[in-house]
Amino acid sequence: MGWFSWGKKEKNQEAPAKEDLWTQCTACKAMLFKEEWHKKWKVCPVCGFHDKLAARERINLLVDPKSFYEFDARITISDPLKFTDDKGSYAEKAQQACDKTGLREAVVTGRGKLHGLRIVLAVMDFNFMGGSLGSGTGEKIFRATEFARKKRMPLIIASASGGARMHEGIVSLMQMAKTSAALARLHEAGIPFISLLTNPTTGGVSASYAMLGDLNIAEPGALVGFAGRRVIEQTIKQKLPDEFQTAEYVREHGFIDLVIPRKDLRDTLHKLIQYSMNTKVD
Repeated sequence: MGWFSWGKKEKNQEAPAKEDLWTQCTACKAMLFKEEWHKKWKVCPVCGFHDKLAARERINLLVDPKSFYEFDARITISDPLKFTDDKGSYAEKAQQACDKTGLREAVVTGRGKLHGLRIVLAVMDFNFMGGSLGSGTGEKIFRATEFARKKRMPLIIASASGGARMHEGIVSLMQMAKTSAALARLHEAGIPFISLLTNPTTGGVSASYAMLGDLNIAEPGALVGFAGRRVIEQTIKQKLPDEFQTAEYVREHGFIDLVIPRKDLRDTLHKLIQYSMNTKVD
């Protein structure tokens, strides 16, 4: 009596939930087919908004398949102040970030190949405590920079950060000087460093290694600055332009060199590195 089974669904055959198929652009609010959105590396096909990429997503974007070898994966946060506020302890927040992202710090470092060229790569992840710069973050970037210098390999740092991690106090702020000193040695050795600024790059990160590249490039629409708009407006008692602190605005005022769409990053970085290393550009 087949009619008794009409309309029934076998187990494990339920239709996919709507939220599994679609996502919404956070800028223009357009509904996007999630699979196509991921194929475009989270760039909205309607308005061109570049959404945030997790560290490993960006690594997959930039390096050749199966060429990435991670450095210092065991380095994690330190808690020198045993910091606690009314929302809980720093140690608890850091553990939640580890569980959420599968990372142990706000940056992933390693070596790989970009169209066959050997590179050293450091990629920050905003999902890990806002991509904040802590002692572990600085140590990993420092070690990656030293590796690039010793092996004479070009360095790319992709920044995505709200600034220094104040839970660690002066230990966090010290990472600004520590990473900058390592990059100065890299520059003295004649090894190219390309800084990629993604949305957002602010605070202590923008005030240190993120703006020290031989070339500083950004993705379209990325927020690039130090203090926030509200703080600046309250300080100078003036209304800032709507486009203030966007990558395009910062480029027009001479603080960065290029704004490159995500789809063109691999090819552009390849040519820039070849030029910097005095090798043939295809």
